[in-house]
Amino acid sequence: MFKIPFLDLPPLRGAAGTVRLPGSKSISNRVLLLAALSEGRTVVRDLLASDDTAVMLDALRALGCGVAQDDDTVSIVGLGGKLLAKHAKLFLGNAGTAMRPLTAALALLAATQGGSFEVSGVARMHERPIGDLVDALRGLGCAIDDLGNPGYPPLRLNGPTALALATPVRVRGDVSSQFLTALLLALPLVAERDIRIEVIGELISKPYIEITLALLARFGIDVRREGWQAFVIPAGSRYRSPGEVFVEGDASSASYFVGLGAIAATDTPIRIEGVGSESLQGDVRFIEAAAAMGADVKAGPNWLEVRRGAWPLKGLTLDCNHIPDAAMTLAVMALYADGPTTLTNIASWRVKETDRIAAMATELRKLGATVDEGPDWIRVQPLQDWKAAAIHTYDDHRVAMCFSLAAFNGLVTDAAVPVRILEPQCVAKTFPDYFETLFGVVTANAADIPVITIDGPTASGKGTLADEVGKALGFGVLDSGALYRVTGLAARRAGLDLDDGAAVAAIVPSLRLRFSEGHVFLGTEDVSARLRAEATGLLASQVAVHPQVRAALHQLQLDFRRLPGLVADGRDMGTALFPAAPLKVFLTASAATRAERRYKQLISKGISANIESLREDLEARDERDKNRSASPLEPAQDALLLDNSALGIEESVTQVLGWWQRRRPF
Repeated sequence: MFKIPFLDLPPLRGAAGTVRLPGSKSISNRVLLLAALSEGRTVVRDLLASDDTAVMLDALRALGCGVAQDDDTVSIVGLGGKLLAKHAKLFLGNAGTAMRPLTAALALLAATQGGSFEVSGVARMHERPIGDLVDALRGLGCAIDDLGNPGYPPLRLNGPTALALATPVRVRGDVSSQFLTALLLALPLVAERDIRIEVIGELISKPYIEITLALLARFGIDVRREGWQAFVIPAGSRYRSPGEVFVEGDASSASYFVGLGAIAATDTPIRIEGVGSESLQGDVRFIEAAAAMGADVKAGPNWLEVRRGAWPLKGLTLDCNHIPDAAMTLAVMALYADGPTTLTNIASWRVKETDRIAAMATELRKLGATVDEGPDWIRVQPLQDWKAAAIHTYDDHRVAMCFSLAAFNGLVTDAAVPVRILEPQCVAKTFPDYFETLFGVVTANAADIPVITIDGPTASGKGTLADEVGKALGFGVLDSGALYRVTGLAARRAGLDLDDGAAVAAIVPSLRLRFSEGHVFLGTEDVSARLRAEATGLLASQVAVHPQVRAALHQLQLDFRRLPGLVADGRDMGTALFPAAPLKVFLTASAATRAERRYKQLISKGISANIESLREDLEARDERDKNRSASPLEPAQDALLLDNSALGIEESVTQVLGWWQRRRPF
């Protein structure tokens, strides 16, 4: 119901464990297009699931390709270079790896076979230059109309037209290597004779061209390279499916975990699986830069292990032409260095998902850093006096991911501060589970992990409110009221004597409990309905009498305090379990209102009920809860009272989120 666009990272203190990378974005979209242009069926395994691959797959379907997807395996029945659809409007989001090569391929196919295709994207895509590629295609004879600002998408690609393939195709190489990649992928479709591509100026991001050439070879195209200035596609080139292709892990995404290891893995290393010494991707050379800053790096064929070496890290000056995307991580690692770090030859940052030089400089300064920038360079000074900051991500996945490393500031300052990542969902472009993966390998002091407690009487709506607040903040949820029922149910299933308190308490730490959207999961089983049964309530009463069980459940509840935060609902969360929680809410509603809600709930399930009896029962339970000898139902002294008798759930959630915002330092 609620979605607020930020994720708060508390101060993080350490890192260890294993990360399995998602598939490479660069390889994924290249392989999908190559499979679509080839004859036959291609099975693509370990495909990246992301926004960029989703728009490419949608485009291929619109063009008539057979696409069958099963998790991270996709089967593509290719077009064999023949257009099945002669007209299409393709929306390509902010995916440069889809926009540039599809523009080239469709322009050439429309020229030779006829057709009309429109390609467009989000507003930022319409600000990313494509003019150099369009000029090269027009030079070949392709008919391309600007539908917006000349030199930028959206575009219309028309045909048929006559192509002039006898003279070399010339394209600039100093703005984006994707222009050259687009031509290399598209020109085999019309290679009735040798086609020569000449690069104007210095070619940037050469490792990405190496990826393109290696994948072309897998699909039967052996390009002849003359240094980095000319490429020849042989006459008679024809795409042939290799049958099966595996996508290696994304080396650019590996950079965040390499940086993580260099900063925070002091004992056990961070192990990164999916890329290594045999990777096709140039960004794997990021490990050389990390090692130069002091990281201890080991590499195998498809894995890396990284731990902290020198500390503080070492400032450096580095030409980043060969690692343009991964180099952004160095700018945040520079905050932990012993001197300034200067990154040069990064002009391509200016024309990515955002102007990354300006974006990095602006957000680093929010943290308190001194930053200088130029047309193709950035210099970052180490940081000691850190400031809590809300990092604007510009809908750029790499900005969001690299700034997560700023949350380790407590390793260099006694005054550790949290970091807020705005619009964290932008990581879906290449690494949808990035933050979940990060939380799986980092540690924090329990006291730094924020908790919101929501206490209140029976049927006040605590569970629903906790679920929605947790969903909005990305926090975990604890429904303390279900714990005794789950324990009784699990003990009975295990065949235990429920009068043996020690035996019942012993199984509590092994309970794999999860609360989500009003449901309770024990392992993978949804036990919500079972917990509501009267028989389960009797089991709960039997186990609740044992002090050992109560102690074990107390610890279990404390253990729910996990990254990035917790919303805990119950009757004593703010008084007994989490007395130092930064926000405590005591939810109230009149007995009459609660009885009416419970009555409607029961009637909707076909259960007969009497509203007056329900009200009397709730009043009696309130009285018992208030007079319990242990943890009686009462607001914590610093709790904020929320009477939701006249409020809907949306209004209640908005109120709690407003209170939470006022408690944060951003």
